[in-house]
Amino acid sequence: MRIIIYKYFMNFPFYIAKRYIFSKKSTHAINIISIISVIGVAVATTALVVILSGFNGFADLVASFFTNFDPQIKVEPAQGKTMKADDAKLLKLKALPEIETSSMCLEDQALAVYQDHQMMVKLKGVDDNFAELSGIKNILYGDGEYTLHAADLQYGIPGIGVAQQLGLGAVWNGYLRIYAPRRQGQFDMTNPDNAFAVDSLLSPGVVFQVKQGKYDRNYLITSLAFAQSLFRSPGEISSMEFRLKAGEDVDKVKEEMKQILGPSYTVKDRYEQQADTFKIMKVEKLFAYIFLTFILVIACFNIIGSLSMLIIDKKDDIVTLRNLGANDKQIRRIFLFEGRMISVAGAVLGIAIGLLLCWLQQTYGIVRLGDQAGNFVVNAYPISVHPLDIVMIFFTVIIVGWLAVWYPVRRFTVSL
Repeated sequence: MRIIIYKYFMNFPFYIAKRYIFSKKSTHAINIISIISVIGVAVATTALVVILSGFNGFADLVASFFTNFDPQIKVEPAQGKTMKADDAKLLKLKALPEIETSSMCLEDQALAVYQDHQMMVKLKGVDDNFAELSGIKNILYGDGEYTLHAADLQYGIPGIGVAQQLGLGAVWNGYLRIYAPRRQGQFDMTNPDNAFAVDSLLSPGVVFQVKQGKYDRNYLITSLAFAQSLFRSPGEISSMEFRLKAGEDVDKVKEEMKQILGPSYTVKDRYEQQADTFKIMKVEKLFAYIFLTFILVIACFNIIGSLSMLIIDKKDDIVTLRNLGANDKQIRRIFLFEGRMISVAGAVLGIAIGLLLCWLQQTYGIVRLGDQAGNFVVNAYPISVHPLDIVMIFFTVIIVGWLAVWYPVRRFTVSL
């Protein structure tokens, strides 16, 4: 192995290329353009590292909020909105040894009316295990406590955005009226009120805040019994949510559930539940990667200019090397090696600077999102470095750089 490495690095073209890159040229501008080439590649590489790490930081930040509301695994019907709560397959899932707790839910659109305010909400009825499963008690605000029902009384916990739009506050007086369209029977135009099922909720004195508009501005949490009664869906649920025991493999349990349930149900982890959000983030990250790669291509034009001038400057050396027995392939490899060394130097330098900037941002929060507490979820711009991205960036720079050196070497060495 050592012999192979020695032959590769100490072969004739590499040795000459190494001498050329550090030697004096007849035109000083060649050295300057070579340095500019390295700097240009390094700057583009640094931008790739920092910007892609920024996208990763926001994705990881969004994922960190899932533990407060979204279940680790969610089972829904493959067709239709609801499924039977007493389905034997669903009950079998609850008995799996990997499951710590589960909760049945019924979720649908409804109209919420309070005094002269009204809005469409996503009414989510949950059973008594929901607080233990979701950790919702950790994101409640107000002087009350988590309560969904007491005797015959039914309570509702709105998202903070819902409470603001309805003028509720953490505590409201009187009843919050909830309207839902009747699913059975004919619509009577002479009495439109009969087309809706109506019920009321009291205030437990708290609101929840997930810090995601999808939930805070749309959801109203209540008891499963209230939702089943309002939607005229006794014994039916729209989903079953699960929390696993500590240390259990989510992907493994998800596949086991799919085998038990068959094609009639869908099984989703947290990322699949938020597929639209993460798909948008991935598309944005992809476009940023493509755009910065084009900037890298432009930066590599400096390499083309540098090599072209070097080949012209060394035309007498090329004639001498040919007289000494060097063939065209060996001569081309001399300048290919030089261009590749510029690309590798720029890639390594750019990645090093990019990682340093990411570390400074993670440690000191140099780029801030706001100085006042509460304006943003985090005060500093989130950064997360993924090793796979660094590897992808390195090979992107190398491939683009190596392609950039091929044309001038092929073009000018043949003509000399």
